[in-house]
Amino acid sequence: MISDLFKYNDEREAASAAKVRALEALLIEKGVIGSDSVDAVLDHFEKIAGPFNGARIVARAWVDPAYKERLLADTPKAIAELQLPLGMEGAEGEHMAAVANGPGVHNLIICTLCSCYPWPVLGLPPYWYKDPVFRARGVREPRAVLREFGVPISDHIEVKVWDSSAQIRWFVVPERPANTDGFSEEQLAALVTPEAMMGVALVPPPIAA
Repeated sequence: MISDLFKYNDEREAASAAKVRALEALLIEKGVIGSDSVDAVLDHFEKIAGPFNGARIVARAWVDPAYKERLLADTPKAIAELQLPLGMEGAEGEHMAAVANGPGVHNLIICTLCSCYPWPVLGLPPYWYKDPVFRARGVREPRAVLREFGVPISDHIEVKVWDSSAQIRWFVVPERPANTDGFSEEQLAALVTPEAMMGVALVPPPIAA
């Protein structure tokens, strides 16, 4: 798994979890949040804002070239066409922009400053996206980083690195995999992963039955 490249030891994970529980308990005690506030946030990212939204957007772009053009030209406006859940503009969904992979170009999304990320279409950012080593090397040697992620890019393909920020949050429309002619949008969406929409993975062709 990609996350294994940036694996932290169990002691660090346990310490972080303990700090989170202590902070949550303190905020509840002080009346800053309610006891159900954290559960409400988690529920939001499980059911309303997440990579399932991005997968729908990508699948539509794959089957509708005109929609893909609109998505690349004015991403928020094109997303609004799909009538996704309310709240797409908030919680790091402001100023989203899409770029598309193609035969001669591969796109990689990073955030050199911290961890800006289009939550409504990709969900919460993984730990490794925030890793300083990934952020620095993604700019300095993107081909080497992609190779380590299992995505070797040949020399004749241009690699473009897009730096997300509070002003603009990028995501990738990956290339449609082979052997998907006749697939419905739902079937295509099921193939799309958050990693593919970040540019650190390709969408694999479907497994033959």
